[in-house]
Formats: sequence, structure tokens, C-alpha cells
Amino acid sequence: MEPAIELKPGVSKWDIRQKVWDYMEANNLANFPRPVHHRIPNFKARKTLLVPTPRLKAGLFNKITPPPGASKEVLRVCSTAQGVKDFSVPIGLDANIHVDLVVVGSVAVSDKGWRIGKGEGFADLEYAMMVSMGAVDENTVVVTTVHDCQLLDIPEELMDNHDLTVDYILTPTRVIKTNCSRSKPQGIIWSKVDSEMMEKIPILKNLQFREGKAGKDVALKDEMHTEKKELHSLLDQRMSSGKGGSAFKVKTNTMEMARNTEASEEQIESSCQKQLNAPTRVTAVYMGNLPRSLRVSELKNILREHNAVPLRLRWQGAQHRVFLDYKDEFTAREAVTSLTGLSISGNIIKIELSKCQRDNRSKHQSTEKNEQPIT
Repeated sequence: MEPAIELKPGVSKWDIRQKVWDYMEANNLANFPRPVHHRIPNFKARKTLLVPTPRLKAGLFNKITPPPGASKEVLRVCSTAQGVKDFSVPIGLDANIHVDLVVVGSVAVSDKGWRIGKGEGFADLEYAMMVSMGAVDENTVVVTTVHDCQLLDIPEELMDNHDLTVDYILTPTRVIKTNCSRSKPQGIIWSKVDSEMMEKIPILKNLQFREGKAGKDVALKDEMHTEKKELHSLLDQRMSSGKGGSAFKVKTNTMEMARNTEASEEQIESSCQKQLNAPTRVTAVYMGNLPRSLRVSELKNILREHNAVPLRLRWQGAQHRVFLDYKDEFTAREAVTSLTGLSISGNIIKIELSKCQRDNRSKHQSTEKNEQPIT
């Protein structure tokens, strides 16, 4: 079936949202509330859905319990924001629950599993929070319900590492299995969360505390930005002041310079510039002799099972090989140790540190077609 809406090259996520909303309004396809602009469209599909806590203001989950003998009208109310208030109890972060099926709304979706929501990021964040509390895992199926007109050929390059993908698409006329190769979010990416979002969603503070206590990097987006601004400010101050050493301190995520240094002004400036401009290094691991039938999604699962998940992978299936990028040499060597002796479909996989290493911000890395993030 051809997509009902044609997408032109260079289209953006916002272009796709606008086209879907306009099409559904023009063809009177959606149910209440109308208009559908800036919403996840509603339409009848004869499916029963449960909703998370509205806008995550009072938590993540609410268990809805309809009253005994509830009428059709009461059941309808149960699936609304008012129903969550009247007929539910909150589920805490420590609740021992497992979600087998996640049903998520979409503005647009492709048969490859790429999904676009209304642009606020709640579905992506809800799933990441469920990962953090252990409520979902790799076996949890993600389904979206859309009208047939919402099924589009979405370019993969629009997808980010925090975007939730779907396993099945349900429309009024068919069920589509996506066989999506991209991994779902593996937790909250704190560098994409800002202070404003933390204030709007109080439960995030609890999750940040828990993960910070466990040793994870929980620096927020604006905190990292502030840190870099402070470094630039210090550099400006040093450059505008007269020569002669004075006590100073430069701090970044990875380096803290000593106080009361005897360094010259030129040395101070040079050191600051290096911290600001130095590219992040990654260490690559080579995997060779891959079976011809091996899929990227299968390899990702194998890497997770061996606790060898990289930052990203560069798939070269035609050459039966893949390069795995790790944050540093220590982590890469641990991965080599963990994967040594690995056999896939009868093939003994060749594992070694790659002879060709590179900068994390190199032009080659940012444009490589077969490179995929692992989150």
C-alpha cells in the first residue's frame, strides 16, 4: 500500500507532523479532541488502552481500577485524565512490576519502526524511565496504533538515540511487524534533560538521585552548558588580564587543573584552548568473520549479553565485519576480553583492537552511512 502522504527529500520532523495533522483534519479522520494539531490523533480502533500519569506530573504509572459493574461511559472516563484521578492508585519507582506490552501514540510512523510523536518527548521519556526502574526489557513489545494515512517513509537520519522505536503498527486495516534494527532507549539520557523539565516532572529528581548514587553521570543539559560557559569566561578573563601567574582553576567533565600554578599566561591560554577544542577520542574494536546471515539487531543482543555494549557500531556486512567504538581503551580491552572465543552460527569471530583509531568528532565518523548508535 502506497503512503497516503508524500514526503519530499530534506523533510524535517516538524514538516511530517504538519502534513499528517493537515491531512487528517482535511479528511475528517480523527475523533475528539479536534483539531488534531499538536496532539496525538484519536480514532476508533476497538482497542482497550491504559494511559500513564498525565504529563508525568504525579509520577510515572497509575494503576486504573474501574468500579465493579462499571458502565461503558464510566470505562470511557477511566481512560481520561479525570479517570486517572478518580479510579487509580500511583505505582512507585520501587514497585516490582514488569510491562509486557507498551502501547504508544504517534503522529507518524514508518514500516521500519521509526516513530514521530507530537514533539514534547513524553513517550520517549516514559519508556526511558521504565527502563531505569526495571519495568521493561528487550522482550517488551512496543506497539503503536495509527490511521493508515499516518504510515509514512520517514528518513532514518531524523531519528536520535533517545527516540523510541516500535515493533508493531496497528491500523484499522492491518497489523505490521517492523523488524526494527535500531535499539530502543536504554535509560534516561540526562544530558538531554534540562532544569525546566526537572521542575515539570518531579519524579525525574528521584530517578536522578538514584542513578547518581549508583555512580552514573547524571549531569543535566544546562549544567553541561554552564560548565563550558564558565570555562570560556575564565579564558577571557585570563586573556584580558596582565601577565603574571595567579591562582586559578579550570574544570571540565574530564579534567581539573591544579590551583596556584606557576604557569605563564601563554601556557594557561594554551591549556584552556586545548580543553575547549580537543576532540573526544574513542577506541575501536574489530569483529571479523561474521556470518552472512547475521543481522545488526542480533549482534546488538549478543553484545548486551556479553556486557560489551559500545557507544556505536559501524556495520560492514558485505565484508562480514563490524567496528565497535568504545569511550576509551580500557573499556575496549574489557570488551575484547569478554568477546574472545565468541562463536556465532558456527563461525569463530575474530576479535581485536582496531589498528585504525579516530577522533569522536571527525568528519568521517559523523557521515558514515552504516554507523549506528548503541544506547
